[in-house]
Amino acid sequence: MSDFDYDVLVIGAGPGGYVAAIRAAQLGLKTACAESRETLGGTCLNVGCIPSKALLHASELYDEATNGALAKLGVKIDKMSLDLPTMQGQRVDAIKGLTGGIEYLFKKNKVTWLKGLASFTGANTVEVNGEKVTAKNIVIATGSSVAPLPGVAVDNAGGKIVDSTGALELDKVPGHLVVVGGGVIGLELGSVWKRLGAKVTVVEYLDQILPGMDGEVRKEANKIFKKQGFEYKLGTKVTGAEVGKSGVTLTVEPAAGGEAEKIEADVVLVSIGRRPNTEGLGLDKIGLELNARGQIETDHEFGTKVPGVWAIGDVIPGPMLAHKAEDEGIAVAENIAGLTGIVNHDVIPSVVYTKPEIAGVGLTEEAAKERGAVKVGKFPMMANSRAKTNHEPDGFVKIIADAETDKVLGVWIIATVAGTMIAQAAQAMEFGASSEDIAYTCHAHPTHSEAIKEAAMAVTGKPIHM
Repeated sequence: MSDFDYDVLVIGAGPGGYVAAIRAAQLGLKTACAESRETLGGTCLNVGCIPSKALLHASELYDEATNGALAKLGVKIDKMSLDLPTMQGQRVDAIKGLTGGIEYLFKKNKVTWLKGLASFTGANTVEVNGEKVTAKNIVIATGSSVAPLPGVAVDNAGGKIVDSTGALELDKVPGHLVVVGGGVIGLELGSVWKRLGAKVTVVEYLDQILPGMDGEVRKEANKIFKKQGFEYKLGTKVTGAEVGKSGVTLTVEPAAGGEAEKIEADVVLVSIGRRPNTEGLGLDKIGLELNARGQIETDHEFGTKVPGVWAIGDVIPGPMLAHKAEDEGIAVAENIAGLTGIVNHDVIPSVVYTKPEIAGVGLTEEAAKERGAVKVGKFPMMANSRAKTNHEPDGFVKIIADAETDKVLGVWIIATVAGTMIAQAAQAMEFGASSEDIAYTCHAHPTHSEAIKEAAMAVTGKPIHM
């Protein structure tokens, strides 16, 4: 018999944590997962990826019905109205179904759910709800939470200055929504309320939206969202916010310095990024310190400097993405079980679920050029037969390849189904594909994905349809 209560104890049941727990149990390890929320699934399922997609999808359909897009296709609607409570209800249903699904998977795989916050009392010991629990291996998968903005206090219950959680739960469409932060979350949630009738202004500290993405993609996305009615204040910082009876008065000024101005808003959404959740873990009790960014450093196998303590997901360096955490969850469980678990951090796709979607994997053109000579192939969606037929002309596919070896270094896509299309690019890159490999792979016609084939052909300057 083991001296420990469990072989593996995972702290946190988000995409990284619950996957690690299930994988460890599948590999025959006695596993528990500590989670303080009343439901499993972490930020992603409860207040993040899943509920935001439920509202994005519903608001897209509403927008198509109201902006005349359906009428152009011969679908005429005589009476149209927004039923926001029902729209919000289907969001809640999606969360219930999926979080309940994880609970079922825990039972099926014999993972014990320890309900409560876990805090280290020693290297192999945590306390959960006043109870001492020991484990041979402990995996920290506590995720991240919204980064605060000094001088702008979030109060989701008040409904005037909200974070992403509060923005999902608004019970009426704001007249004017100001989004602080031009990143993925701000643009997605801004899109939801824009489609439902809000005026949306995005205030971004940098001189362009979507930091970290390919430069050309950022410029094109800016144009597309402007066309949709988004207003921008780029190179602008928020210095204060005053909540009144009917709304919020924001004070902003140029990031480079200059005269302050006021913006009146009904609702302000603060979405300037996320920070790792490490508070209350008792890391000092096991001598585990954080790096300058508040993250836990790990080795290639996701082990920390404390033997038997591992970490994955948003609490370690790398992009804060659910699918990155999931892959690390599988890898860490396999490493604990004595197998070889590896995550290729150079091939982690990222997606913005706006309309059109924006997706990328690998290097931006700027980053690729810093490493050496490249060849770039581009193909516009307006020349793709399926996109043209569907009246979805916005966007392009861009493939960046090494000039000498033709190895694909990065793929960037703006298209209505870019998030689905990017999987092909990621898989090709995982196998070390050249642009020629993609160009000579038969793609079904007519599909949006043919634009990937044409962009690959364009790397050597020979696309067919342009």
